[in-house]
Parts: sequence; C-alpha cells; structure tokens
Amino acid sequence: MKIGVYPGSFDPITYGHLDIIMRSSRLFDQLYIGVLNNSSKMALFSAEERVEMIRTVTEGIPNVKIEAFNGLLVEYANMIHADAIVRGLRAVTDFEYEIQLAQTNHRLNPGVETVFLTTSTKYAYLSSSVVREIAMYNGDISQFVPEAIIDTIYEKIKRKVR
Repeated sequence: MKIGVYPGSFDPITYGHLDIIMRSSRLFDQLYIGVLNNSSKMALFSAEERVEMIRTVTEGIPNVKIEAFNGLLVEYANMIHADAIVRGLRAVTDFEYEIQLAQTNHRLNPGVETVFLTTSTKYAYLSSSVVREIAMYNGDISQFVPEAIIDTIYEKIKRKVR
C-alpha cells in the first residue's frame, strides 16, 4: 500500500489546499493530512479545530485521514509508514524553499520521497494568511474557502478581535 502525507498548517484550509488534497489522494492508497501543531506559530485555529475543518471538507474522499502532529515531519512520516511527502507549489519562490526542505527531509530519512504538485493556476495566489486578512476586515472569503467552514472562520476571528 502506498501512503502519502500532505503536511501543513492549514490555518484555515483553502481551495488551494483542497486542490492538492484531491489530486494527491488519487496518487496514494492512503493520504494523511498532517496538521502541524507548531507552538512557535501563532495560529488562528487550534490544531484540533483545523483537523475538524479539514474533516468537514474532505468527508467525501475515502482514502484521506487527518491527524495533528508535533515535531519533525520525517518522524511523523516514519510513524505512519509514509512513502512520500506531498508538497504544493504555487510559484518559483515556493520551489526554492521547498527544495531545501525536501533535501533536508531526504537527508534525515532517505526512505521517504517528496512529491511536488503545482497548484491549479486559479489558486496560485491563494494562501491562508490572505484568507485570514480578508476575513479580519469582514471581506467575502467565499471564493477562497469551502462554504462549510466560512461561518467558522468569521466566528473565530470575531472572538479573537474582542
């Protein structure tokens, strides 16, 4: 069985993330979405909230499993017996950073490959931070995130702003 892991913060998950999830789920028998629980980042949503949002928007993809993890990605990949790490690329600038990560991860664990998928051009500009900023000013985020999580995002931002 081929196992892939698509790691990220997903704070919140966007249509760009979902595009990579749907496409990479066709490449593996099992695809783990590894939600990074990074204490050094000031995430808007807790890891548990992010896991739940991803579960909501991926419930129709049978071979996807969502988990939060701490620590090094290669250690998490070992734990779940992943064959490959999936990374999305939006632009050339992403590639410089991502190739460095891929090479480092390969050095730490030569048994796990990194697979790069280019994001669909209609989402190449999109990031979670853009979504958070638009939502912070009560802008329309419906073209950037699935409808099922829009209210959750606005409600969380209202509570944080208070």
